[in-house]
Amino acid sequence: MCLSIPKQVVAWEADGDFAWVERNGQREQVNMMLLGPQPIGTWVLTSLGLAKEVIEPEELALIEEALSALAASLDGDYDSTLYFQDIKPR
Repeated sequence: MCLSIPKQVVAWEADGDFAWVERNGQREQVNMMLLGPQPIGTWVLTSLGLAKEVIEPEELALIEEALSALAASLDGDYDSTLYFQDIKPR
């Protein structure tokens, strides 16, 4: 299973097929052939060096919340009242 991580486009390579993206100060070069040129500042989902999808700010916020919940769970600090407030119980 691969987890796609949001990263922000910060620069382009001269050939236009690759962009530099950043997340939390870590920079990585990704293949942009599936998405084509995107403006600097665009957030994309990346996996295994490939940008797969452009994400809007609302989607980004939900993904960041889920990643925070995962990190808290792995740290043993997960509190179910702090995460996924957008999900309504049945």
